[in-house]
Amino acid sequence: MLYTIIKENTYQDSIVLMLLSNKLSAIDGVNQVSIMMGTPANKDIFKSSGFDTEALDNAKPNDIVVIVDTDDESKVDEVNEQVDAELKGKGEEDDKSKKQDEASNWNRALELANNPNLALISIPGQYAAMEAETALKNNLNVFMFSDNVAKADEVRLKQMAHEKGLLVMGPDCGTGIIHSLPLAFTNTVNEGDIGVIGASGTGIQEVTTIIDREGKGVTNAIGTGGRDLSTEVGAITMLDSIKALNADPKVKVITVISKPPAKEVEEKVLNLLRNIEKPVVTLFLGSKPTYTEENIYHAYTLEEAARVSVQLSNDETPQFNPTFKENLGIKFADNQDGIKGYYSGGTLASEAAMLVKDTLGDASGEVTPEGFSYKGGNHEIIDLGDDIYTQGRPHPMIDPSKRIEMLETSSDDPSTAVIMLDNVIGYGSHDDMASELAPTIKTILDKVKANGRSLAVLATVVGTQHDHQGYDNQVKTLKEAGAIVCETNDQMVRTALNLVGSSVAQPKLSTKSFDSEPVDLTVDEKVMNLINMKPSVINIGLKSFTEAIQASDAPVVQFNWRPIAGGDEKLMKVLQFLNNYEGETV
Repeated sequence: MLYTIIKENTYQDSIVLMLLSNKLSAIDGVNQVSIMMGTPANKDIFKSSGFDTEALDNAKPNDIVVIVDTDDESKVDEVNEQVDAELKGKGEEDDKSKKQDEASNWNRALELANNPNLALISIPGQYAAMEAETALKNNLNVFMFSDNVAKADEVRLKQMAHEKGLLVMGPDCGTGIIHSLPLAFTNTVNEGDIGVIGASGTGIQEVTTIIDREGKGVTNAIGTGGRDLSTEVGAITMLDSIKALNADPKVKVITVISKPPAKEVEEKVLNLLRNIEKPVVTLFLGSKPTYTEENIYHAYTLEEAARVSVQLSNDETPQFNPTFKENLGIKFADNQDGIKGYYSGGTLASEAAMLVKDTLGDASGEVTPEGFSYKGGNHEIIDLGDDIYTQGRPHPMIDPSKRIEMLETSSDDPSTAVIMLDNVIGYGSHDDMASELAPTIKTILDKVKANGRSLAVLATVVGTQHDHQGYDNQVKTLKEAGAIVCETNDQMVRTALNLVGSSVAQPKLSTKSFDSEPVDLTVDEKVMNLINMKPSVINIGLKSFTEAIQASDAPVVQFNWRPIAGGDEKLMKVLQFLNNYEGETV
């Protein structure tokens, strides 16, 4: 039975509400609790998830909606009381802390900020473009964590930023490091002379954390958003970022990470890189390189890109020697060959799918099921951060429940030989994901052994010892549960393939040279100021991002955004136009 509770005019950010949903769903006698703001998009998510109630239609965008699925009506009052207690506690915590300047509108945020030059935006996607435009009009660079932003808005905003000498990172930009300041979901890495530009969040995290563990460092890791290298967007942010890192005297090596771009966009990016004298490493993940160039090394995997970047930083000749865990002593039955990968990092899932297909052949058929990076034969690689799995629930970097379910289900499949897991730590991630996954890992390994079968659980930790979760602690916990812990995703997938009797063929690269068209390499002073000093930030949305910025001793103003005009997008755009026309901001 479904019951609906509406908390009128009580705004909270989505991550707080999703974590609260998980906590309340654990109450005895409660099947599930789902909590979101009453925006039109969230109402659609409620309905598509089977939480469609008559009262839901009455909720407004500034209302918190709590839907309780229970067979015991008395549990509704218990849930209601806990929601009130949690929200009251959150409010008292905010009142007591006063750790940062806070604003509720643009005028106040700009008044409080100390020469701001970056807006970090993490509000619902349907409103994010409007706030990004206001930021650009106030000469702020933009880091847009928000997703579900229309591509036409992305093109318009990035063209506007380029003309003003600014950067728009995103939308759907999950990771960034600007002059050693971690933004959104990222890791604490050493400062150094390698500059990274990436169209993927966990791709940046994998590369920068390997660099850190190799004893080198990164000053800037600029996220572009996954659509930047599409034909429509034309790599506006990527191209401007390459020029900026080229002009930065602290950057010795430039590393570029992306899935294969549109062909004409790839040619534009490579032409720019061929105009640069600094050593460059590129990774167009999913495209198997066949050649390298005098000044541009084309990598096959994320680990290769990271290790070659370190070698170039050390003035060494680039050479990648991939590894896998050997002599593990695991014997499988004749019909036991399935590799299952359950990832929180979408780019890591894509890399795993690529390596499996390149090694075993593509048996996926014409259509890959939604949410799968690969499904063929007894093999499946799933990106559990895909929208299909995260609607109305936290990202798997925060919430272990879906992966625990997948571990239990796949271990019961007699064809499963190897299960692969990533544990992405750092800012924004679970405080101790290894301890959440470890009991299930131990349980399934014990169960399979008792049934006379073999099973290998492989894991990799994406992070550094500087991250608050502690890299070594996470590795130790997973090993104690029985997991075989690999240093990188590349090593984990190669180990999985070796266990089922196959090995990855590393590409053999010839050397080629290309002519290039001259390119204007000048960079606007505003972009150089952004990457050459810790930015002054206006954080529009998630308070946890403000806390991470504060921990790095950077100036930040928390903008406690909520939709105006009842969340009516058309009316909000009219008000924005009128305010901008009058020379003011909302």
